[in-house]
Amino acid sequence: MTAHSRKTQGGAVLLVALVMLLLLTLLAVGSMRGVTLETRITANRAHDTKLQNVADAGLREAEFRFYGPGYLADKLEANADNCSTANTLKTNGLNKPCLLAIDDDHLLAFVDSPADADEDFLKAESQDGLLWMPYRGTDPANTTESNADYPASWNSTLAVETGNAAINAEYGMAAEGQGTYFYLNNGKAGDALYLQSTHANIYLGLNN
Repeated sequence: MTAHSRKTQGGAVLLVALVMLLLLTLLAVGSMRGVTLETRITANRAHDTKLQNVADAGLREAEFRFYGPGYLADKLEANADNCSTANTLKTNGLNKPCLLAIDDDHLLAFVDSPADADEDFLKAESQDGLLWMPYRGTDPANTTESNADYPASWNSTLAVETGNAAINAEYGMAAEGQGTYFYLNNGKAGDALYLQSTHANIYLGLNN
């Protein structure tokens, strides 16, 4: 019968305990790193979603400004007076858009990268107005601020600036504002995110 000393047995137990403690520590550190990574991913996703919602709010107001039959001339021709903070939403729903007149040489660049647009992109009739309108919300009775850190802004332009912008207009009626018109809308959240949308409106003409 072989006898083992208590000293030898105690050293083995201590070694095993240290190894187990090291393994548990490594598992805990790995788990903490995984939780930290997941937290960062979730925070980034929430931040991106917030920016998209802010920029989308700008797009919705840009489109909302074209609703209704009123101010048809302002929906077909750029007017710098409409691109100002004085152009607020009306309770009767008759609103004026901020319709920009983009120089033909810069139209493609404006569509591709509205973030790089400046006053040089604008034709003379839009030079004295704002390039980006501040978001007011779609409730005329309550001015809404989208986000303090990333304010929403928007603008619009006719999708066709050269030639006849009206589609399916009767012969000679394009000058009266009759036909289908296509618009490009830009919305942004601060300078962090830019979104675009297009929509079409059918108008019966200035005299209808």
